[in-house]
Amino acid sequence: MKFNQKLQETRKTANLTQKRLAQKLEISERAYQHYEAGTREPNIETLIKLSSILNVSLDDLLCKEDFLQSHEVFSDEY
Repeated sequence: MKFNQKLQETRKTANLTQKRLAQKLEISERAYQHYEAGTREPNIETLIKLSSILNVSLDDLLCKEDFLQSHEVFSDEY
């Protein structure tokens, strides 16, 4: 799963609208929409805020497990 997909899924699970989450992050709704669209990525401060607001770890939010699994397969090929 990609970050933007995980972000959208997690936001919906938390029963937050894009507008409400943007307000909590103190950014514009349009800026937040770019995160979910995958056209921009948040900076580290915003990632930490997202993690706190959505009550998930940064590892989960950044799809660490998916990343590690995809790289294990890649490294096994050599």
